Amino acid sequence: MSSMHRVLSLAAAAVILSMPMFSTAASDAAATHKPAAWTDLRRQQPISGDARAGHAKSTVCAACHGPQGLAIAPNFPNLAGQSATYLYVQLKTFKNGRRSDPIMSGQATALSDADMRNLAAYYASLPPKPSGHADATFRGGRLFLDGDPARGVPPCQGCHGPVGQGPRVYSGDAPQPPWATFPRLHGQSMIYVTKALTDFSSGARRGTSNARIMHGVAQTLGDADIQALSTYIATQ
Repeated sequence: MSSMHRVLSLAAAAVILSMPMFSTAASDAAATHKPAAWTDLRRQQPISGDARAGHAKSTVCAACHGPQGLAIAPNFPNLAGQSATYLYVQLKTFKNGRRSDPIMSGQATALSDADMRNLAAYYASLPPKPSGHADATFRGGRLFLDGDPARGVPPCQGCHGPVGQGPRVYSGDAPQPPWATFPRLHGQSMIYVTKALTDFSSGARRGTSNARIMHGVAQTLGDADIQALSTYIATQ
């Protein structure tokens, strides 16, 4: 056998020997593949549900969130008037473990998908907390409306609306904005907003694409910024 043939034979043998190894590696990778650790919400469609059925299911919820969706204590969020899609997504992430809470994780476990849609529709149908008298001239208002470009802090209103009532929801069959899963912040308590921003900053809340956006935003905020923003949002 010529030296050229010997080289070609060795090369062919190397290719053949490598094929099972590649195939095995691919199979192993497929076998050990795990679902993403977070949910991509960019294609989440607006949801609908039966508000009357949601009302019937809401008795337990009222113990913390109030009979009309306004929380009985400042460490719980107000749900009245909140985006139905946002509420549905939060219930799903509590149920699938991508968001954790000592109370809500257990409560969501027993809910069906229809239950979550109905509850979300019910709370979205309730009148929100009345508007307050937020002063936009203070630090919190300036951060909410304008951000702080020098420090890389984006304005909150870019996603949550100029008065904290969320992105515009279009009526009829018009396409909904892709950020419809962002919450309305208007009137949430200072304690609740402070904890939410702290959890985003630390990475405790990171189970969705939105939470990952907020992780980056919250890390640009100092403790004084969080306090100022929380106070401003609570008075909206």
